[in-house]
Amino acid sequence: MVKKNDEVLATGRRKCAVARVRLTPGTGKIVINGKAMNEYFPSESLCGYVCQVLKVSEAEGKVDIAANLDGGGMAGQAGALRHGVARALVKLDETMRAKLKAAGMMTRDARVKERKKPGQPGARRRFQFSKR
Repeated sequence: MVKKNDEVLATGRRKCAVARVRLTPGTGKIVINGKAMNEYFPSESLCGYVCQVLKVSEAEGKVDIAANLDGGGMAGQAGALRHGVARALVKLDETMRAKLKAAGMMTRDARVKERKKPGQPGARRRFQFSKR
């Protein structure tokens, strides 16, 4: 699956977050902005969300991941990292594409916050109507 000096670079995005991912053959170490994943994402659910890609592709413990995350919040960054890791795994081994696509991990989640409109307090909320 993974050759000795393979190093794959990929980019993942979600909401306003961008993840630049570097995948190398290794023992399964995940480093995000210089910190371990459990230290960077204190929530267990976000760590599990990122690790879903490795479970589906059966690459757990076979690759090391180094990522730079930028922008957005914790959930957006976790989604961006998941997308970036999925893209990197496909660059590494094209046969994983069908499996990851079926699991919905190759699609960039295009949902972003809707902009506030003029004359309204929010994107869709209107000011309270008063008849009298």
